[in-house]
Amino acid sequence: MKIKHFSDTDWHKDHPTGIVVFQYCLEGDDPMSPENFMLVLGRQDGDFHMPRHRHNFEQIRLPLVGDMNIGDGLKLKEGQVGYFPEGQPYGPQDDPLGKTPPGERLQLVLQFGGSSGCGFMSMQQRLAARDELARIGEFVGPNYRHPNGKLEWGLNVIWKHVFGERLKYPMPRYPGVVIADPSRFNWIPVQGAKGVSNKFLGSFSERAAWTELVKLAPGATWTSTHETARRLLFVTGGSGTAGAEAIGLYASIQTEPGETMTLTAKDELQIFLMGLPPIVIEQDSEAEFEFVDGEADDRV
Repeated sequence: MKIKHFSDTDWHKDHPTGIVVFQYCLEGDDPMSPENFMLVLGRQDGDFHMPRHRHNFEQIRLPLVGDMNIGDGLKLKEGQVGYFPEGQPYGPQDDPLGKTPPGERLQLVLQFGGSSGCGFMSMQQRLAARDELARIGEFVGPNYRHPNGKLEWGLNVIWKHVFGERLKYPMPRYPGVVIADPSRFNWIPVQGAKGVSNKFLGSFSERAAWTELVKLAPGATWTSTHETARRLLFVTGGSGTAGAEAIGLYASIQTEPGETMTLTAKDELQIFLMGLPPIVIEQDSEAEFEFVDGEADDRV
């Protein structure tokens, strides 16, 4: 079991806009694995704008403070959970701070390799590749200018530099971002665990990655395991212990398949749980992909 505690000072300016800063909660051990992932807290420090875009990995987002504009007239509101399928375009995102003080808006973001097997490029890989490529050519907005003057979609160049192959986008399995409003779900008692209840919010794609909320009453204990899935837990309220270690607000916990975890609540303990079963790709997979050539990804 891994535990990462929240820090008021451990923020990194790694987002390409420079407007959002990250606190890294949990990361996969093998960046070359199709099951690689990254769990981060994102803090908005200024007016934020991103053009409509897509990714070749999956995302689960939980706005903790403030809403998120996801385009198409939709907002992912504070407390709602959004599932962003691999290959699914979203945006443009236009999120001015307005009267909100810089640094107050906060969002939990899980980015992870999807069922197509494309994997997830770690932030370390991406930043290192960008630095190396900048010594040869230059990045111009979302594009990269090669030494011969040719412009190419920047992420395509970075991906090829890291993995040795062209960037490809899975065709979306869903027609849009899936939003769950936990306030409309009922708490269901967890059998065999007095004082523990959960809200199962949904599972997605043939991988069946899932999200749920778990609540422990003061003094309650929950012992659980999952034989096949990695589980990532994030404390959204209260305090208690994970094993023998104290946990509080915004602490992150990672358990591996078959690993038993015991949580005990001091105050009412509220957990956001994300489950990541193994990825299984059949040799005759019917997944379809789209490649991006030339300048900006204009197919979104």
